[in-house]
Amino acid sequence: MALAVVLVFGLVLGSFLNVVIARLPERRSLLAPRSACPVCGAPIAWYDNVPLLSFVVLRGRCRACATPIPWRYPLVEAMMAVLLAAAWVEFGPTFEFAVAAALLAALLAITVIDLRHQIIPDAITFPGILAGITANVATRHLGWADVALGIVLGGGIFFVIIVASRGGMGAGDMKLGAMLGAFLGWKIALFGLMVGVVLGGAWAVALMALGVRGRKDAIPFGPFLALGGATALFWGEGVVKWYVSGLRM
Repeated sequence: MALAVVLVFGLVLGSFLNVVIARLPERRSLLAPRSACPVCGAPIAWYDNVPLLSFVVLRGRCRACATPIPWRYPLVEAMMAVLLAAAWVEFGPTFEFAVAAALLAALLAITVIDLRHQIIPDAITFPGILAGITANVATRHLGWADVALGIVLGGGIFFVIIVASRGGMGAGDMKLGAMLGAFLGWKIALFGLMVGVVLGGAWAVALMALGVRGRKDAIPFGPFLALGGATALFWGEGVVKWYVSGLRM
């Protein structure tokens, strides 16, 4: 029963993230006006705005003008529900679950926005850094030193890359790295960043090898950092403990 409630909440949260994804890059209010079809401007009634269900009932089209609704909307809703369910299974009814939910929602929004616009909004990363600090202080899950070092290393690694590559990587990636450090602490954040760098590097090499992208073409890196961060959230602590125990042998 509890898991079903979490899934429903995840769908609702995913619906809100769709508003964030659509409006935040354009600096529009997240609260007003009410949602409307971007083509014909017809307001979307509440019964046409039920996560997943309305998309199925409407057969993926606007009720007023029959314009296709992007698949991005139901996919974000479903993905958020799955991520929240996974967090519930991992952390249970704890404050850690709430923190994980906040981080996963931020990472999902960043992923889609970066894929669409090649930007990582400060309006997500800066509050995210503060939220990570506050969560760790409130729960005493991590100490000040661990969090502070996580922020410095998470952002500092990409700052060095930006300087060395003369702008080859965006400042948004640096702020996202700092946000992961604030939430996860320096050890687990480094693991997540390593996963993101390896996956992003492999993807970039593959695209260049296939001739899809050139060396100077921009490739969104935020989604890979977000995937690394989510991986670290669920498995980072276990991996770090396993690695440290191996060093002691």
